[in-house]
Amino acid sequence: MKFYTEAIFRQQSGKLCTSCVHYAPMSRYRTMDSSKMKGKRVIVRAGFDVPIEEGKVVDFERIEAVIPTMKVILDAEASLVVLSHQGRPKGKKDLAFTQKPLVPVLEKLLGRSVAFAPDVVGSETEKMAMSLKPGEVLLVENLRFEPGEEKNDPSLAKHLAALGDMYVNDAFTNSHRKHASMVELPKLLPSSAGLNLAHELEYLSKVHDDPRRPLVLIISGAKMETKIPIIEQFLSKGDDILLGGCVANTFIAARGFDVGKSKYEEAYVPKAQELMLLADNDGKANILVPRDAVVATEAIEGAEKIDLPVEDIVGDMAIFDIGKVTIERYIMVIEKAEMILWNGPLGFYEVNRFSHGTKRIAEAVAAATKRGAVTIVGGGDTIDFHRRYGYPLDAYTFVSTGGGAMLEYIAGKHLPALALLET
Repeated sequence: MKFYTEAIFRQQSGKLCTSCVHYAPMSRYRTMDSSKMKGKRVIVRAGFDVPIEEGKVVDFERIEAVIPTMKVILDAEASLVVLSHQGRPKGKKDLAFTQKPLVPVLEKLLGRSVAFAPDVVGSETEKMAMSLKPGEVLLVENLRFEPGEEKNDPSLAKHLAALGDMYVNDAFTNSHRKHASMVELPKLLPSSAGLNLAHELEYLSKVHDDPRRPLVLIISGAKMETKIPIIEQFLSKGDDILLGGCVANTFIAARGFDVGKSKYEEAYVPKAQELMLLADNDGKANILVPRDAVVATEAIEGAEKIDLPVEDIVGDMAIFDIGKVTIERYIMVIEKAEMILWNGPLGFYEVNRFSHGTKRIAEAVAAATKRGAVTIVGGGDTIDFHRRYGYPLDAYTFVSTGGGAMLEYIAGKHLPALALLET
């Protein structure tokens, strides 16, 4: 997977100096300086939050993304304290969300043993951190077991700061969250950006700083609220916006069509109408709303499905995928694109029967990459689709570890954790 540039891999192999890793888009942020790490305990805030089934990690991508940063630190003869979170335990110690299954994965990827602290803070955790020798690694339990994490509690940050001497943010996935480990902790220690964070910004900044045209956005998902800012951004800076999922359903409803029992957001219908009116103006990107859809009465493998024009959807029908006409229309746009940003499967991909549209779009975006287009893919469901159906993620120019953070950054929103790393 292309999470990192060739330069980063050369850094890992020792063929490139690691003492001040720097990317041009990172000029406003403090970056890692391994020459200052020897003998220090370095806290890395990682953005794991990986799927775990029956006590085993089933998707390693987000872990692999942080390994280069960890190796630079360990090669600098420092010790490593890893902080991260899993799921939404709501501030309580719920072992269904424990980070312990990550230990064997980290050990394999780092090639060394990894100790585990069963409590986020406390005398025992602090003792384990203080006793680390150069080259040793400690993984701390799920940060979200502590209510102070999501409440951005400064007192929790003080306890976390006691675990190390330096702080590295390599959790781009969480950099849009105002949480204690993201925005309070870096105030208390010398802080910098990790390699994956730097690489995320390097690639994502290209979308608004150095776009290639035609510039295409493929956007889907359940919540209009999180998608509106990036759609608005692309109306001014992009060429075509291709819609799928519940977002598309809301736009279909905004065009005055019945969407049956499809999931959509009625409260955002006026906003969708406003966006479509803006798209009709000269100089604005086109918004492509599905013209047909695959409908069924329920999302199960044995469901009877039918492809209908959107104006013919009625009654107990529900939209679960984009239709054949829409697929071909979208592919025609993708074939001409020079830069593509894709976030979100275009149908109810969890059921194979309704994954066809997303599969065709994935194939088209991969083909665009082969002919030289810059393709950027991100979002948890998008990654899960590829893992579930065996579609290779290395078929794209860049795969972002972020979902919400990716969208907010490209939409020009303020990411609070990044502000703490500014020079």
